[in-house]
Amino acid sequence: MARISPTLTTGEILRELGHRLRAYRLQQNQTLEHIAEQAGVSYRTAQRAEAGENPTLSTVVKLLRALGRLDALENFMPQPLVSPLEMVKLAGKVRERATGSRGGSAGNDGDRTAND
Repeated sequence: MARISPTLTTGEILRELGHRLRAYRLQQNQTLEHIAEQAGVSYRTAQRAEAGENPTLSTVVKLLRALGRLDALENFMPQPLVSPLEMVKLAGKVRERATGSRGGSAGNDGDRTAND
């Protein structure tokens, strides 16, 4: 398995996630049919997810739940940290929107989206 890094394209990252889903399933000696049924998705949807063919986030969550690996999502997207200075500025309030970009160009920050 490859390490996910910023140099990978979106397609490469999706394929790696698919490989990991498949590895979790095989580690548990489960068939794709069984996991798809447990997840409430079609066999073909689960097959496409394992192939990294642009699965929806919902599909990934359902498959991880069926595999007993929802904990992987905590590492995938942990709670955002708030610095002590930011906490003082917010005075206990929860930040609900960004102030916008200042001096920089809005939009893409270099994300690679090629699907190959």
